[in-house]
Amino acid sequence: MTVIRLTRMGRKKRPFYRLAVTDSRKRRDGGWIELIGHYNPMNEEKNSCS
Repeated sequence: MTVIRLTRMGRKKRPFYRLAVTDSRKRRDGGWIELIGHYNPMNEEKNSCS
């Protein structure tokens, strides 16, 4: 089964997330099938996915 997950990147207290399609049995930051976007909660603009 495939799921869409946020994989955490960035540095300490400055998170940055990638939206990745992965197998549900993999770990959060484990291997992925395809990257479909990113999300930066620290952005000054409106928080949006792209």
